Amino acid sequence: MPPRCLSNARQPVTTPPESAVNSEPPRVEAMQSWSAVDIPQLPGRGPALRLYDTADGQVRPTSPGETATMYVCGITPYDATHLGHAATYLTFDLVYRVWLDSGHQVHYVQNITDVDDPLFERANRDGVDWRELGAREIQLFREDMAALRVLPPRDYVAATDAIGEVVELVEKMLASGAAYVVDDDEFPDIYYRADATTQFGYESGYARDTMMRLFAERGGDPDRAGKADPLDALLWRAARPDEPSWPAPFGPGRPGWHVECSAIALSRIGFGFDVQGGGSDLIFPHHEFSAAHGECVIGERRFARHYVHAGMIGWDGHKMSKSRGNLVLVSRLREQGVDPAAIRLGLLAGHYRSDRSWSEAVLDDANARLHRWRSAAALPAGPDAADVVGRLRQYLADDLDTPKALAAVDGWVTDALEYGGHDDSAPTAVAAAVDALLGVAL
Repeated sequence: MPPRCLSNARQPVTTPPESAVNSEPPRVEAMQSWSAVDIPQLPGRGPALRLYDTADGQVRPTSPGETATMYVCGITPYDATHLGHAATYLTFDLVYRVWLDSGHQVHYVQNITDVDDPLFERANRDGVDWRELGAREIQLFREDMAALRVLPPRDYVAATDAIGEVVELVEKMLASGAAYVVDDDEFPDIYYRADATTQFGYESGYARDTMMRLFAERGGDPDRAGKADPLDALLWRAARPDEPSWPAPFGPGRPGWHVECSAIALSRIGFGFDVQGGGSDLIFPHHEFSAAHGECVIGERRFARHYVHAGMIGWDGHKMSKSRGNLVLVSRLREQGVDPAAIRLGLLAGHYRSDRSWSEAVLDDANARLHRWRSAAALPAGPDAADVVGRLRQYLADDLDTPKALAAVDGWVTDALEYGGHDDSAPTAVAAAVDALLGVAL
């Protein structure tokens, strides 16, 4: 289920899905996210969060107001959640938790790309209706996120819920000259001009040849006849006989990939929000274009104050991909009886920005760590907790340094199990901090 905002970027579909032929657009209903978990409130407040910003190439403080705002790209619901997806959502779950601990409320928005070529292709392959497939995988994703104790977004928005916002945004870009209609009598698609803003490319920092290569690999159409520039990105796909479409002043069709995220972010949290997040494979073209769409309409430079990207997860030293058949699914691990808390700990053992590998050894280490932590949390007393809680807060606030955070808890656990302690409140205090900040219930 690669998120349109995560690993396994889409590939062009050459055969239309039979299940979409002459189909009506789905009835739009507000998407429901998953259930929230109770978060212990720790004494005092944690330090302000610092995060690496992709555009600036350095770790900088986040500076939210009373309410921190965050947009994280969601799934295209045609397959089950794998560990690459889980690692990305855990990253921004930590951001959410650290902000809460430092005294902020959080307005978190996540989209679902519930109408797109990969969904149609998979539905056609499996002989099911694309809407049925989407609904099934969205529900499985909710269950996986709830099991992993990922805090839910306040707004969980399907692309099909945001057609009106997309149409309005495309109208503004057409009016300003930032967008144009391809001269094609049969399929007059609408494209965004990559040079509509002078700062295009600042987020990724990539040279044009790198942009061209990634654009072609990650769902772009550089060879589309009639485009002003091969890099120009699709905003509105004109209606085809075999695809669902929605009415618009410029002709019926459906949204392009990047513009849906621009429209949802602008309508739910507004321009200049605190964090735009996703996997590192979204840096270009998806995040570059979604930012540019918003910037050309608003007339300002920074769509988001921070652009934050999580690394990729491999399996036993190889990139995790469908073509290799080596996807590790969260739901499959749960079916095998793996504790979701161990999945969290295994993924948090590496730094969120690094590409890293999952293996049986990683899971074994995570299970052993979880067992030790729970054994220490069950003790009647332990060493003083103030230092470990302080270090846990400090490490997470410093660009989500989970390896150091886990090592800090390991140290306290070792002392508690080997030497005991006289503070009967310490095990509870450590368990509360681990729950609140790392999302692991002991």
